[in-house]
Amino acid sequence: MVRAVVAALRRYQGLGAVHRAARAAIVMPGMFAIGDKVIGDPTVATFAAFGSFAMILLVNFGGSLRERLEAQVALSATAAAMVCLGTLVSRTTWLAVVTMAAVAFGVLFAGVVSSVFASATTALLLAFILPVSLAAAPSAIPARLEGWGLACGAALLAMVLLWPARAPDPLRMAAAAACRTLSERIRSNVAFRVSGGVAESAAGHDLAVERAKDAVAALHRTFLATPYRPTGLGTAARTIVRLVDELNWLDIVLTSEQPVSGPVPPDRPSIAVKQAAATVLAQCAELLERPDHSPDTLREALVNLHNALEVMEVDATFELPVVRAPAVAGSGMDDDQVVEFVTSLDPSFRAQELSFAVALIGRNVDRTVAAERRGWWQRLLGQQPDGVAGPLAAARERAGAHLEPHSVWLHNSVRGAAALATAVLIADLSGVQHSFWVVLGTLSVLRSNALNTGQNALRGVLGTTAGFALGALLLKLIGTDPTLLWILLPIVVLFAGIAPALVSFAAGQAAFTLTLVILYNIVQPVGWRVGLLRVEDVALGCAVSVAVGTVFWPRGAAATLRTALAEAYADSATYLHNAVIFGENRCDAGRAPSVEPTAEALLAAASSRRLDDTFRSYLAENGPKHVSLAEITSLVTGVAALRLAADAIVDLWESDHERGGDRAAAREELLTNSAVVRGWYADFANSLLRTREPPVPLRHDRAANGRLIDAVRRDLRTDDGRSTAVAVRVIWTADHLDAARRLQQSIVGAARAASS
Repeated sequence: MVRAVVAALRRYQGLGAVHRAARAAIVMPGMFAIGDKVIGDPTVATFAAFGSFAMILLVNFGGSLRERLEAQVALSATAAAMVCLGTLVSRTTWLAVVTMAAVAFGVLFAGVVSSVFASATTALLLAFILPVSLAAAPSAIPARLEGWGLACGAALLAMVLLWPARAPDPLRMAAAAACRTLSERIRSNVAFRVSGGVAESAAGHDLAVERAKDAVAALHRTFLATPYRPTGLGTAARTIVRLVDELNWLDIVLTSEQPVSGPVPPDRPSIAVKQAAATVLAQCAELLERPDHSPDTLREALVNLHNALEVMEVDATFELPVVRAPAVAGSGMDDDQVVEFVTSLDPSFRAQELSFAVALIGRNVDRTVAAERRGWWQRLLGQQPDGVAGPLAAARERAGAHLEPHSVWLHNSVRGAAALATAVLIADLSGVQHSFWVVLGTLSVLRSNALNTGQNALRGVLGTTAGFALGALLLKLIGTDPTLLWILLPIVVLFAGIAPALVSFAAGQAAFTLTLVILYNIVQPVGWRVGLLRVEDVALGCAVSVAVGTVFWPRGAAATLRTALAEAYADSATYLHNAVIFGENRCDAGRAPSVEPTAEALLAAASSRRLDDTFRSYLAENGPKHVSLAEITSLVTGVAALRLAADAIVDLWESDHERGGDRAAAREELLTNSAVVRGWYADFANSLLRTREPPVPLRHDRAANGRLIDAVRRDLRTDDGRSTAVAVRVIWTADHLDAARRLQQSIVGAARAASS
């Protein structure tokens, strides 16, 4: 039995749920006893009890002990301000309603900025709901703050003294496992290709591929396991979360590589790049698992990868067959020449594409370690590792991405604000005895659509009724003897903390109701009636949630998912096209100085963020999924692949290159190909919006390849007939566009399967 309980807890929230519940079981009765028996003030006792519940059970900060203490102190200060504000507006109905709406929207929307804010949302709202629902004069503020302050101080001490070990970071460990298995996959791929696909190498290669795919899939599941993006404003948290898209893309890059059909001569420069990339990934895994180790080895591996890439580029430049036999008159290159040309650069392009993804991963891990090694004064001054924006800039970017009509997070924030404000109004006008429970009932069941709100409302009322029945039975058996009630209180609080994770939402509601029955009967023995009143109040609050959910975006995230996908694909394709424009401007001395497509990159990142949060909301919604989750996941990861391909093109052309020569023909072919790819993705986005058949994927255009290669042969070579480094980059840019074209096949299949 004990093993089954522990296994269930690990499956849901880990032993952290037990730790929080045990802390609450120790602290909450103690703070309640101090307020009621030592200080002798019911107000202090009430706020100390509910403050303990909020500050311990309703928050789940991650990271080191120092990071959790910093977050807890910030939460305590903000909650104290909420207690004061709620008390000040509590006696004027219209002011209480308006302030409740403003506070609720601000708190709910702030969760999009940081997972720390998101995890503290309910605790902050409770800190305002409790005082605003219990109308009192400003003179009550000291007693209320005293009670809440007791709770905050006790929560801090409990965090330090009771199970203070570092909270596990599952995303970091999953990223480390993905790095390690992808490193092994690259090494096995090299061995497999060098051997020409012999059986002994094939078996090891297949095993490495499966292990890497499983690790990347586990990373993605971990990333999507929370209803909000698992990253705070801290530098390390922001760099770690970037690894998810990058490791997913690396997996796609490796999967798209053509299988070996027989013995092939080893391409030593590209093999050297792959081996260097595998070393970088192995060092990334080591540093993620053991951040106390020196990052020097990783930095050395990144330098080696860069050097291997430069050697490969030079080799590709000299080996490019631009001086072979002339094309057939009037038709550019013949088919055999096109195949030879493309084949000659394919290994180097695959290695370049892989090296870019691995270098991104390596730099992010390096920045993570650099951020964690900063001294306290560097953190205080806001000093960031190179290439990382400050917290305020990151917050503005994240909030700005969701100030958009289709944002599910914005919808939920508006819905929550409207529901809680309505609950405050109804509770005040109806004159119910415990208006606090009306508002709390509204908060506890509000979800992202009317259907889910209704389902949770039913569970909430049933759970509350069950808790009331248990409380009535308990009081019938033991009466209202204070000693027995004090003995039972920590046991019931412990169960109230564990029940939502171990059993269900309804069980948590039942345990919470039973806790309140005991609390109120300790303060003022009234028997079972207090439970009955709470059932009535919670039912009223649930009705408010259902009504508001029906009015404000009742279909939730499911209706917005197609829109989010369409916007993300359209914006990412636009970024890809502008990345090509940036590159083609850089390859010609006669062109005006080119500016990086930063605005398009930010727009693509913002739409990708909205898609991520919409997908999370969709996964969190109850009820049957009418769309295949596997196919939707493929569509979501496809957006990241398209955006990172654009990043790779920008990176390819950032450094200075030799000038000279007429490159108009090559530039025209690149722009034409890019416009065709962008147009296809625009049509695909429209098909998602209009729920119609997606366009047929573009076919490989061998004629366009021939024209581009002919332009390279004619314009991008030196006087001695050798190709230039720009020629290689032009072909690699075209290869990135072709990768975006090949992606179409998988996302069209996913879109068709999702709509069937």
